[in-house]
This record gives sequence, structure tokens and C-alpha cells, in this order.
Amino acid sequence: MKNNEEKRTEFVNTRVTPSEKKILKLQAEAEDMSLGDYVREKLNRPRVRKTKAERQKVIHLARIGNNMNQVARWANTYKKNAEAAQVVLALLEIKEQLKCL
Repeated sequence: MKNNEEKRTEFVNTRVTPSEKKILKLQAEAEDMSLGDYVREKLNRPRVRKTKAERQKVIHLARIGNNMNQVARWANTYKKNAEAAQVVLALLEIKEQLKCL
């Protein structure tokens, strides 16, 4: 233990299923870490999109959300004059984009 680190004197208890514990132990072993160190690291690490595919999916979902917001804003602004066909076409386009994920 480094000199500037606090001593670990507190406990955090949580219940897990036997299968969850087994998975945690296997993941810790794969990282060559103790179970406690592994759990502490996971708790302190922010979720980062590790792969390029994950990052691309997040970007794609953000774009779809933006499109949906634009359709909703348009429908609310022009609801008296809005043609249902235009709204349906826009929603179908969004549906097709979601299928690509």
C-alpha cells in the first residue's frame, strides 16, 4: 500500500446470486485481480464506449433522437396543417434507421 492511500477500514455489503458471483470471480481472474480490487475498479471507472462500433451506435442513436425531436417539433408547430402522410413517412424513415442497429 502506498503511503498516501487511506487504509481500507469500511465494508460495503451487497447480495448477489451464485451465478453473478461466479461471473465476477471469473472476470477478476481474467484481469489477474482479486475480487475486491476488481469490484473497486469497476465502481470507480466510468463507462467508456470501448469499441468503434459501440461509439458509432451511440452517435447513430443520438442522430435518430435528433430526427425524432425535429419531427415532433414540426408536428406540434404545424399540427393544424400537418399532413399525416408526411409525419408517417418521417417515422418510417426513423424505424428503418433503427433496424440498422
